[in-house]
Amino acid sequence: MRPNKARAPTSCQGTRFSLGEDEQRNIAKEERSKLISEALQKMKGKIPEIASSHVSSRVLQTCVKYCSETERDAVFEELKPHFLNFACNTYAVHLVKKMLDNASKKQLAEFILNLHGHVASLLRHMVGSVEGFSLATHDFCGSTNSRKGIVDHSIIHRVLIEYFSIADKSSAAEVIQQLSGPLLVRIIHTRDGSRIGMLCVKHGSAKERKKIVKGMKGYVGKIAHDQYGSLVLSYLVSTVDDTKLITKTVIRELQTMLKELVLDKNGRRPLLQLLHPNFSRYFSPDDTAAFNLSIPSLNAKSELEVKSGTYPSKDEKSSDEDNSTKATVVGANESASSENVHFIEGGKKDPSLRRRELLVDNCLAENLIDVCIENAAELLRSNFGKEVLYEVATGGADGILHPVLDGKLNSLHEAIASLAAEPKSEESGEEHVLENFHSSRTIRKLIIDSPTFATTLWMKALKGNCGLWAQGHSSKVICAYLESSYAKINKLANEELRPLIDSGILRKPENKQPGKEG
Repeated sequence: MRPNKARAPTSCQGTRFSLGEDEQRNIAKEERSKLISEALQKMKGKIPEIASSHVSSRVLQTCVKYCSETERDAVFEELKPHFLNFACNTYAVHLVKKMLDNASKKQLAEFILNLHGHVASLLRHMVGSVEGFSLATHDFCGSTNSRKGIVDHSIIHRVLIEYFSIADKSSAAEVIQQLSGPLLVRIIHTRDGSRIGMLCVKHGSAKERKKIVKGMKGYVGKIAHDQYGSLVLSYLVSTVDDTKLITKTVIRELQTMLKELVLDKNGRRPLLQLLHPNFSRYFSPDDTAAFNLSIPSLNAKSELEVKSGTYPSKDEKSSDEDNSTKATVVGANESASSENVHFIEGGKKDPSLRRRELLVDNCLAENLIDVCIENAAELLRSNFGKEVLYEVATGGADGILHPVLDGKLNSLHEAIASLAAEPKSEESGEEHVLENFHSSRTIRKLIIDSPTFATTLWMKALKGNCGLWAQGHSSKVICAYLESSYAKINKLANEELRPLIDSGILRKPENKQPGKEG
């Protein structure tokens, strides 16, 4: 027979019956306090042993939750010499966490002192690593009001992103709640910080998303110009279903600086995301992987709801806000190639409808076309601006700008064709748009992808003048008519270009696509 151990657990089990049975849960506050005081008195001197027990540790956790501050301080003092061991104990770690949730600044400092010098070993321990990150996050969240500068440090962002990968549901949700609002703006300027921002948007409630968006008011331009902040804005416009809020706070501010944004490497990205979502030319595999990050514990909740058929009630979620249930979980340090990443939509509104409401219905697209018309020459020659102009001139992915804005698009095509129709001049200090490296390639792509533009350009600028442009970068422009997949466009130029090819002046395109009718 096994030797008898201390009788404390037995006593506690009796107390557990008194505290835990259904008929005892609704006891008066005074009666509960009396029972807790009696239980703690019985546990005195044996608390470390009880804390490590699978059964009786739960009784102690309940007592700590409802006891007085004086009684909690007494428990803390008894546990203090054992904190390092308890941080790695499967059962005691939960009690430690409860103690930390209600700890004073002095007690928190004492706990950190106990773990000092043992961080490396804790991080390698399955249980200890969770508690280590929990403590770091607890300290971080508890200090946001008094030490806001702490969130500017990238090391804090790394801790948080790692913490999200191991946090339980309630802990992760608590951090999201703490961060949602103006505080998040201070975080999204780093790689990890931007990922935290996107995770908060993805897993946050409708109320928290609203706080995040409103917290950006007045800073949208600055965020858009930032390498990582621009990713968060791109994610926002692809995720949040409350398009009225996004329009009022984000789109309106972007509209005041469109030309500046179009010419900026980062600033153009939210615009390109609306014009051509998730295109690998504008977003790297690492960017797309960041869009697909999920918090495992919260993502698992969504998947469980889908499998069981249980969803939050109308009171628990907004009609236009719902976390994605098709998310791909990607680790904090993980990247992904463009071939195996599928962008996660965070709301339940149809993505094309959300995109139309943000891009077309609020005049953003119309304003963009005006900017492209007024600055066509500059944008065509710009390494960054040319891509926005191309997306606008072709009508955006899936033809989102057609047919509502066809009249404005025709005006843009005319503006580009007018530039191409300008005479070739050696005296001018600026290269002709058909000879400039950037503009010639953009015009070539437009000819291939937009038969409407190709026709306008041919009739206004190239017909009868192809011999002038048969050398250099401009030769690629006129050859594009033979590369077009539209038979109608091939036919436009074939008669004039064929003699130039036969004489060797112009090189025939090698990969001509089969012509389409129309």
